[in-house]
Amino acid sequence: MLVIGLTGGIASGKSTVAGFLKEWGARVIDTDQIAREVVLPSQPAYHDMVCAFGKGILAPDGHIDRRALGRIVFKDPSARKLLNAITHPRIKERVIQELERLKREDPQCIVVIEAPLLIEAGFQDLVDLIWVVTAPPETRLRRLLARSNLTLEEAQNRMGAQMEDGERLPYAHRVIFTGTSLEATRAAVWEAWQSLKRFRG
Repeated sequence: MLVIGLTGGIASGKSTVAGFLKEWGARVIDTDQIAREVVLPSQPAYHDMVCAFGKGILAPDGHIDRRALGRIVFKDPSARKLLNAITHPRIKERVIQELERLKREDPQCIVVIEAPLLIEAGFQDLVDLIWVVTAPPETRLRRLLARSNLTLEEAQNRMGAQMEDGERLPYAHRVIFTGTSLEATRAAVWEAWQSLKRFRG
């Protein structure tokens, strides 16, 4: 089994890249989806988060209101650190379980862990290669505003809370630029995929 850590800033195009790789046969583990699952009301992290941040982070149905939580943690580094301390170990545990399952199913598979905070969360020890997805900040901001109901300030706060590309790129074994067209991105990912297949061969 070969494991690729796919990372990059918010709205850099990670999910698009992961979608192409899945289409071509990779098995994708989406840590954003796992992050949503570990904070469901039935999970221990839920209770830890309510204790840490109060009932103001809850939606009327009792689930975590991600936007309300975001207003707190993307403005306050200490709050963000506390959130990460609650969620990252649980996310990593789930990722490890999923990797073990996939290895049992197909020992020769290529797995992509799509993880915005791969480096910040210390998930490097789970992967063989790191691919960084990047796009200009103004492109990412435009994408983020287009796909969400965030205000400009909220979007900028979320971008500003993450590691800069300059800090992330030294970890990269491969850089995928998504700042032009979808066709160009697909071609770049295909070239990277074929290179990976040759490397394995």
